[in-house]
Amino acid sequence: MSDQARQASQQLYECAPPSRQTVKLLTAITIGVTLMFLSGLTLTGTMIALFMATPILVLFSPVLVPAAIVTFLVVTGFVFSGGCGVAAITALSWIYNYVTGKHPPGADKLDYARMRISEKARDMKERAKEYGQFVQSKAQEATQATG
Repeated sequence: MSDQARQASQQLYECAPPSRQTVKLLTAITIGVTLMFLSGLTLTGTMIALFMATPILVLFSPVLVPAAIVTFLVVTGFVFSGGCGVAAITALSWIYNYVTGKHPPGADKLDYARMRISEKARDMKERAKEYGQFVQSKAQEATQATG
């Protein structure tokens, strides 16, 4: 019997999770239960505060709603203004780096676009010159034919 008891306890020991996993599980359960309790407590407190504040909010709503709208608009304006300022500083910094030859990101694309635009401008200038010569020759032909 002692062999059977030893085998049974050995099998139980092998099937049982290691103590480290047990401690992790107990810690997780403890933290989870504590957080659930705090969550319920916070929800209860929020509901009680809302229940108590509702009459005050209803009485002052003609003042609070426009004040909230104005506050929202002012905060939005400040955030937008700050964003535009950051964008302007970034753009000016990029332009400064480009002009001083530090080659900021995207400078290759700008140089390529400038090259393409100058090529097209040269082509348009040549076409205009050719068209002007064509019109001048047609005008000379017309004056010679009438004269």
